[in-house]
Amino acid sequence: MTSDVHRSRVLLVEDEFLICDMIAEVLLEHGFEVYAVANANDALEHLCCGLPCDILLTDINLPGGMDGTALAERARALRPGLPVVYASGSASRIEQFRAVLDSTFVAKPYDPEKLCTILTRMVAAA
Repeated sequence: MTSDVHRSRVLLVEDEFLICDMIAEVLLEHGFEVYAVANANDALEHLCCGLPCDILLTDINLPGGMDGTALAERARALRPGLPVVYASGSASRIEQFRAVLDSTFVAKPYDPEKLCTILTRMVAAA
């Protein structure tokens, strides 16, 4: 059975495998389509190739020289208006990063229900 309803596509950028796997599973259970990558370069490759993405959910602390804030800036340059949700377990770092306009921050550990609600609302508003 196929559906005409568009499933929101989340580009999940998380370098910690267990967290990534858990969040991807929760998102899938809530009807999202999930593309998971472990670093900013892979996320940019996804976006540059024209692959679908309705919202970017990125950890702030990423390996490889580009953090989640720099990724969000580059993602917005490629896809203006792309909704962005940042995540971090370092509450002290929240005040230090430069967020792109109209983005949201979610603290780790995630509340799966809240996260899905935030993603759904941001995609609907975009």
